[in-house]
Amino acid sequence: MDYYISQWDKVRISKMNAYLMGQQMCLKHQLHVVIVNYRTSALTIRCVRSILRHGIVSPSRITIVENCSGDASFEELSAALPEVSIIQSPSNGGFGAGVNFGCRGLSEKYFLILNPDTYFEYDSVSTVIAHMEENKDVGIVGLDLINPDGTRQYSARRFYSALDIFARRSKALSPFMPKRIERHLMQDAYARNIPFDAEWVMGTGFIIQRDVLDAVGGMDVDYFLYMEDVDLCARVWCEGYRVQCLPQAQLVHDHQRSSAASPLSFAGKTHLKSLLKFARRFSLPLIRPPGTQNIIASFSGRR
Repeated sequence: MDYYISQWDKVRISKMNAYLMGQQMCLKHQLHVVIVNYRTSALTIRCVRSILRHGIVSPSRITIVENCSGDASFEELSAALPEVSIIQSPSNGGFGAGVNFGCRGLSEKYFLILNPDTYFEYDSVSTVIAHMEENKDVGIVGLDLINPDGTRQYSARRFYSALDIFARRSKALSPFMPKRIERHLMQDAYARNIPFDAEWVMGTGFIIQRDVLDAVGGMDVDYFLYMEDVDLCARVWCEGYRVQCLPQAQLVHDHQRSSAASPLSFAGKTHLKSLLKFARRFSLPLIRPPGTQNIIASFSGRR
């Protein structure tokens, strides 16, 4: 059946679309993107170009922290992205320190924190900002990380128990614990395809309220690598805000899982050190995952 749309209806639709576009632009003016670069200039350039291609923010609302790469990253980034702010960190204090340095002095209401090895295939960010505007108690939203082939990485997680870590890292154990791994990855929550509370979200790509980041004192610089995202989400919960994930708010992530390396490697040792720090501050039960309430109750506030 064909439907007739009157000229008056066309005018109304046009005005509504213009209003929605205006609202979307206002929301985008409240967002600033921060990317920490360490010897990944080509990936960072690809990430930023995807942001600009899809109109997520303007170049003036992007900050790249050059985290003492010791190579030609600063020159390469400056040449390829002349309209973007590129600042040099005085020292490489790790990912969290780089994020804090990049966010310092920014006035926007929301920060989008991205790893360089990510890129957008469409504007998935506007929906997230609109959701946070409607839900003021949501402090962090993790984007829905996907692989380049479109498969999901399940970037919303439950807080760890020691057994969860062994199940995820051990090739010998993981085949015998599929349900436990599925529960840790919150796979059932994605099936409903609506925003859901996550215990923590991966730091690869997330949006946080500036006031919330200030309230928790920024990212903890004592974590050089790994677990800084788990710690941040735990402290956000402790501050009385929620952590959520929005399925279909997608971000492509070329995943390089160095934290799964040998325990004797630099990555392996750093990951274990970070796990022990988190366990001292919060909780790392042997068998049963702690859950959000137990993490809040166990928070010691030690640095």
